[in-house]
Amino acid sequence: MTRSASFPLTLHLSSPEHTTRLAEAMAPLLGAGDVLLLSGPVGAGKSHFSRGLIRWRMRRVDALEDVPSPTFTLVQTYPLPDGELWHADLYRLSDPDEVEELGLAAAFEEAICLVEWPDRLPTPPAHALRLHFETGEGDDARTLTIAGGKPWESRIASALEVTP
Repeated sequence: MTRSASFPLTLHLSSPEHTTRLAEAMAPLLGAGDVLLLSGPVGAGKSHFSRGLIRWRMRRVDALEDVPSPTFTLVQTYPLPDGELWHADLYRLSDPDEVEELGLAAAFEEAICLVEWPDRLPTPPAHALRLHFETGEGDDARTLTIAGGKPWESRIASALEVTP
């Protein structure tokens, strides 16, 4: 039976492996123009989720490479046969005007984009899926709140099967 996805939706992820499984389940559902905005405090699981999603997409086309955090480079791009995947970490930006220099506006239309620290965006894409991570009870547990427009609810319902 497919789980319903009504937003906002709160999930309790018991371990890093659980977070990875969710990222891997969401990975095949994404295509060009999809934007995931990942927010939450430092160490809450944003980069871990992103790495799991990126690695799944790379493995399926036998293109596995290192997936570093873009904290210092700001953006890492992964050219894949079905389109580019952009992973941006905007934590170090001090001015919203710097976002334009990164080319994210065009990427939001043409690539799959994972954006950490989306509060640095001058105008987040209205069509984005928002994932807010918080530390949970226990060292490795996380709480994830997902929100987005109606089209996302049906798209990610199957991915939620990985959660208890």
